[in-house]
Amino acid sequence: MSKAAAGRALETAIEASTQAVAQGETVTLVGFGSFKPVKRAARTGKNPATGAALKIAAKTVPKFLAGTTFKDRVAKKK
Repeated sequence: MSKAAAGRALETAIEASTQAVAQGETVTLVGFGSFKPVKRAARTGKNPATGAALKIAAKTVPKFLAGTTFKDRVAKKK
């Protein structure tokens, strides 16, 4: 496979994964990990420049959970 074809395949996979997570689905890459949407509650934050309190709205964010194989390799296990 050429470098250009590999790049297009990777871009397509990333786009499909991003759309799936945006629609509320969990995307699992066996041996690597999973991406899933998680709802973050509204909270009160603090402006670091002024110290003034500010409201941070609730939102949905992506979360990555590393798979066992990935964790083991990072920990240098075999």
